[in-house]
Formats: sequence, structure tokens, C-alpha cells
Amino acid sequence: MRELEKRQSQGANRRPGFFAESIQLNMLPMQLWFARESKISIREQLVTQVVLGILSGDLAAGQRLPSTRELARRFNLHPNTVSAGYRQLDRDLWVEFRRGSGVYVRVNQPESAISSALAVDQVIAAVFRSARERGVALPALRSRLRQWIELQPPDHFLLIEPDPELRRIVAAEMQRAVTFPVLSCALDDSPITTESAVPVALPNSLTKVRQALPDGTELLALQFRSVTSSLLQWLPAPSAALVAVASRWPNFLKLARTMLHAAGFHPDSLIFRDARQPNWQRSLKQTAAVVCDSLTATELSSGCRAIPFSLLAESSLDELRRYVDYISQPLESL
Repeated sequence: MRELEKRQSQGANRRPGFFAESIQLNMLPMQLWFARESKISIREQLVTQVVLGILSGDLAAGQRLPSTRELARRFNLHPNTVSAGYRQLDRDLWVEFRRGSGVYVRVNQPESAISSALAVDQVIAAVFRSARERGVALPALRSRLRQWIELQPPDHFLLIEPDPELRRIVAAEMQRAVTFPVLSCALDDSPITTESAVPVALPNSLTKVRQALPDGTELLALQFRSVTSSLLQWLPAPSAALVAVASRWPNFLKLARTMLHAAGFHPDSLIFRDARQPNWQRSLKQTAAVVCDSLTATELSSGCRAIPFSLLAESSLDELRRYVDYISQPLESL
């Protein structure tokens, strides 16, 4: 770790205007990078990195962020710049200001896994208690429960996501990870059919998706991969290599531009290609590497060195696999 910090420091010194520091937020590490000479404002760099930190789980709900004064002093930023970034995050409902306490990652009434598990246990306990009171034998109860559970088991995942390009990428990543079919639909597709499906959604649209589903519908929340930890292995930024960024998803290009500039990649060393446009692969073989989403990586021509960036966290993919195993295997405990 010390060697990595040393290399980052050396990389920052080689590139004027680039500065980075690992800050500690209530024992939760979060890496921030800023590039003074980038065309992307420091405010936007700050906002983008905080939003990505929240979406990837690097910043937890209720986590306290550094004060405006602390962040400005540590990175030699103007306090008004930090304040403007925090105000934008507050307007966009990512953070909230608590009077006399500071700035915190907003808690949007998260569902408590412990509370949900307790509620299920209470329901199951009520069923067994009622069965005893009615004199129902335990083997008969087990048999009927098995029949009910196996009556209509889910047979596919349903990704509900309004952004069509993001939906294609995430569905492809899910399908590579699980044996269940993965279907997808937009939020405004009416009606959204969840019969025999396991609905899933990304954190940026979780609230809207939940509101569109019938009350009581189970919804799996996917987690974005941490951009910060993924970038660390490529730092310090190469000084001369020409690197391309390609994707069909416009936000991938926008976020990559912001993060790579902030991490010290010189703007002149980066080229960006929208994979929806004709001839988007032109000259990519002359680049050292092509940073892209996992779906675009499959469309690159031979001779291009692809560096695919998976959007979904490995923990989310593991959760999907466990769900498939849970449904597919007999419930021996009944």
C-alpha cells in the first residue's frame, strides 16, 4: 500500500496541476482525484466522484463527508468550489445538510435486511403456530408448503432500467454471470410483467422502479462496481500513451472523461468514441488500449487491446448466482 501511494505521488509530481489524496471518512476510505488544468471543472470532478462513491457503496448511507473547510484545505481548493459541489449534490438528493453537524450521504428510507428477515420469520412462525392450533401434522404442513413454494418458481431475471444503452450493458453482464435467462424492459413499459420473474434494478433508479411495481413485490438491488478501486491499478497515469474510451452508453464516456482527467490522464492522451456512430473503430488499433464497457469490448476488432470495465460489482453477481442456486436446488430443510 505504501508503495502504491508513493507511485501515485510520483505520478502526480510528473504532471503539473494534478493532485490526489486518500482521505479517511469515519474509517471508510475514499480516494479523491482532482486535475486543475482539466476542462472539466473541479466542482464537477468532486460531484461525479461523490456520486460514483455512493452508487458503488464506497460511501454508505448516513456517511459523513468532510467539511467544506477540511476538503478545501486538504486539496488546496477554493471553499466556494467545494460548497457549490455540495449544494449541487444536495439539490440532486445525493447528500443532505444537517444543521450544526455537517454534510451526510442521504438515507432514502433504505430497506433493512434485518427487519425484512425478522418480518419473514414472524410470518413463518405464525403459520406453524396456526397449524398446531388446528391440529395439522408437521409432515402434512411441510408437504403443502413445498407444493406452494414450487408452484410457480421464478424462471428468469427482469432488469428494469429506463436508459436503453445502460440496460443492454447490464443485462449482458448479468447473462454472462448466471444460467437463468435475463430479460429487460424500460420503466415506462406498460404493464411491467413480473410473473415468474425476479425483478432487479440499479441503485440510480431503484426508488422509481419500486414505485412502479405492485406493493410487496420483491426487488433485488444491484450494486455498481467501485470506480476508485478499479482505477488504482492504472495509476500513475501514463505520460505518453494514447488511450481510447469507447462505449454505446453516453454516460460511460462522460464519467470516464471526468474520472480519467481527475486521475491525471492528460486530455491530449485520450480519445473518446461513441460506439453508436458509424466508423467508431477508426484508428483504435493505433492506441495503446481501449477502455470500454464489457459489451463494447465484444465488438472491438482484432488488434485492439480492450480494457473492459464491468459496471456491476462482483458482490451483486454473486448475489444473483446465489439466487439461482436457491431457486434451482430442492429445499431440503422443509
